[in-house]
Formats: sequence, C-alpha cells, structure tokens
Amino acid sequence: MVFVEPSREVLSETLLAAGPDSPTLCEGWKTKHLASHLYLRERRPDVGAGLLLKPLSTLADGATNRRAARVENSVDYEQLVADFRAGPGRLSPMRIRSLETSVHLLEYFVHTEDVRRAVDRWAPRALDPEYADALWHELVKRATLLYRGMDVGIVLVRPNGPRHVAKRGAMSVAITGEPGELVMHAHGRTCHALVTFEGQPDAVDLLERSRTGLPDR
Repeated sequence: MVFVEPSREVLSETLLAAGPDSPTLCEGWKTKHLASHLYLRERRPDVGAGLLLKPLSTLADGATNRRAARVENSVDYEQLVADFRAGPGRLSPMRIRSLETSVHLLEYFVHTEDVRRAVDRWAPRALDPEYADALWHELVKRATLLYRGMDVGIVLVRPNGPRHVAKRGAMSVAITGEPGELVMHAHGRTCHALVTFEGQPDAVDLLERSRTGLPDR
C-alpha cells in the first residue's frame, strides 16, 4: 500500500487544526515555520540540501524564516498548508514513487507528531498495522545513519518480535517500542518517544546522553 499521500493529508490536517502559532518539537519553530519548511523542501533544492549539508543550513533556515514571516493571519497560513498539501509539481523528482516513499514517509510521520506531542497532554496514535510495518521498513533502511554518532551498539526491537541491529558495539542497548515510537527516538525526539531500554547501565547512560538523528529539524 502507498502511505505517503495519506500521511501528507494527516499532517496537513494536524497543521490546520493547530493554527499558525502553536508550538512544535522543532526547536525555535512554531507551526508556521514547520509548514514553511515542508513547503520549501519540495520546491527549492537548496533548502532540501541545507537539511543535510551544514554549509547550506543557514541558507535553508533563512528561507524558512522568511516564508514563515509572510504568514500574517490564518488565511495566509491556510494557503501555505494548502500549497504543501498540493504536493510538488508533476515533473518534480519528488513524484517518483520509490523516491517519494524514501524521502517523505518518515518525515511526514515525525512532523505530524512534532505538532501533536508539543502539548502537555498527548497520546500515541493507533496506527494501521500495514502503516506501522512501512514505517519499520523505512527506519531499518536508515537506522545506521540515524544512530551513527552513538558510542554504544543499538538494537531496535518491536514488541511483536522483529529486531534490527542498527549499530554494533562492545556494549549494546536494545531499544524497544512500536515502530512509530522507534522512529521518533531515532529522529532525535528522545524525550517524546515511548520506548524502553535494556542493557548495561553504563551503556544506557551513554545512549541517553547522546543525540540521535540527522543534524536537521
């Protein structure tokens, strides 16, 4: 099944429900900044590259802040979300199915939760089992990259049995959680991921003091 477009819809509805000035888990960003980021990353290659290449990160942040500054009222915000919801142009490489899933699936899930979990009271969504499986498969593909900076080995474990060695080490920690929670932890939302750790106390301590994910939002 294809989950990118439904995920885009859920993210769009979550942004609209929150309004332009709600908090997010992205440091320094309100929802209007997050919506701007989502819109620009699909339409400006330099902004997309700035998420991965540190020399371009200032350029990407500047573009995002300028776009967010243009949101002066709810109508402006609703149009921005509508533009994101419409997706990239027909000729954009972002429309290629295999690339679309690789680029967007985890991003959309994480940013939906960045809005949902930025409030005092939140609960995890009940995910369709096939959607959860899709998140797991994409996470497995990039887990080594997301945990590359760890000083301990990392084993990702689903409660129903499947596990994946993301990083080998002399000491290892098993991180157990549902796929969505593992995705959040791997992308740096460690304080907002419902996961448990199993391993030597020193190894768990190292993990808890380390930063996971890519150096972006």
